[in-house]
Amino acid sequence: MTDVLPLVEARLRSALGEPDARAGVTFLGTDRIEVLRFHASGQDGSVVRYATLGMSAQPMADPTAVLAHPVEGPRAELVLSVRAGLADTDKVLRPLAVLAASPQVEGVVLAPGASLDLGKPLWPGAPFTSVLVAEPGGLVADLELDAPLDPVRFLPLLPMTPNEAAWKRVHGGQALQERWLTHGTDLRDPARGSVPLG
Repeated sequence: MTDVLPLVEARLRSALGEPDARAGVTFLGTDRIEVLRFHASGQDGSVVRYATLGMSAQPMADPTAVLAHPVEGPRAELVLSVRAGLADTDKVLRPLAVLAASPQVEGVVLAPGASLDLGKPLWPGAPFTSVLVAEPGGLVADLELDAPLDPVRFLPLLPMTPNEAAWKRVHGGQALQERWLTHGTDLRDPARGSVPLG
């Protein structure tokens, strides 16, 4: 049986560099979820990325299945990118771990287009209480595993304001992403307001 997590961490390091902090959270009845923090500097300023490590240890099971397959099934980790120094985003560690534990706790399969609602701000004072799961493959490439294991996908999370989350429920994730694109929304801005939805 392949130990997936060392391979996942190696993929994160090769894509994002060395983490400068990590924290672990264990929820009752679940495996430990770690959150790694990476800093990156580019032409458009400094960005901090938070990546989960532990969610991919088990495949996500279809909630309608009578018995979860111990090996086969989709595997994923979550990645959140925000501009550094504009908010107390390090407090997102526990909420991220909660989201990463949701497949084990609630029996959900996280996939692009899904939204996850925390019911409270992502970090203190954040205008976001939920996230949209975006398409993987851009920042961190999928990690292929030996058959019969599915590859690990690194799913970007896009923070949503409550208004955006409500609009997304009616119009869908693709329509919301198109609206963000049309309005030039900086999705990494931890203090941004809601995109115009009229």
